[in-house]
Amino acid sequence: MNWIFLIIGGLFEMGFAISLGKAQQTSGKEMWLWILAFIVSVSASMYLLYKAMGGDFAIPVGTAYAVWGAIGAIGTVIAGILLFNEPVTFWRLFFLTTLIISVVGLQLVSVKH
Repeated sequence: MNWIFLIIGGLFEMGFAISLGKAQQTSGKEMWLWILAFIVSVSASMYLLYKAMGGDFAIPVGTAYAVWGAIGAIGTVIAGILLFNEPVTFWRLFFLTTLIISVVGLQLVSVKH
């Protein structure tokens, strides 16, 4: 269950980054709705990260934070490409791939004592 909390929390992290981007592109009532989405997303994200690091099947803080951050970062880069017309370059994809490999590697070498 902790991994489910962590994955959903990472998706909410992606949500709060996207909300900030959309808030910058809008004004008035629409901007405030995106700011509200940011507040809800960041609150849910932090709470789910907290839940993932507790209980009987707690994920170690270093691993949890790295995975949570990577889910948000990877999702935000992909959303930036799809929603904000950010460039797709070899180097962006290369470093995104190395991020994924690094997080998977961290999980493989993390042993709970």
